[in-house]
Amino acid sequence: MPIAKDVQLGRDVRIFHPDLVNLYGCSVGDETRIGTFVEIQVGANVGARCKISSHTFICEGVTIEDEVFIGHGVMFTNDKYPRATTADGKPQGPADWKVEPTRIGRGASIGSNATILCGVTIGAGAIVGAGAVVTRDVPARVIVAGVPARPISSNETRHKVTSAPGR
Repeated sequence: MPIAKDVQLGRDVRIFHPDLVNLYGCSVGDETRIGTFVEIQVGANVGARCKISSHTFICEGVTIEDEVFIGHGVMFTNDKYPRATTADGKPQGPADWKVEPTRIGRGASIGSNATILCGVTIGAGAIVGAGAVVTRDVPARVIVAGVPARPISSNETRHKVTSAPGR
């Protein structure tokens, strides 16, 4: 099931290998580009003019605003206390866990192989270094790196995030 019928694709979305992606129950904004081996789950929202690189996993509860760059192999999570089974040993179902929402602000960049834990907000224009593990909110226009990710500098002069016309 590469691209399910319930996927909402904006205008001029480019999916480079439609038979090698899994998209279901999600929305993808205008002019976004999606690489090979990407999975975007039900309830995830990707904005306009984003670039989602190969081998990335975007799970339920993730909102990616416009003009965001997602590097190769980025992993998002959506459950703070994941378990395979309930206390009585039965497989967990939808009622047995809570989706923790995650938001990536406009114009942010997430480096390759970063892991974004659930329940965080990465601010507009922020940069997450390759391989970082984000466990806390990242303020707008701040650069973070490491495990766990920590601020290493400000992105104020490197890239100015502006609002789109009419916003």
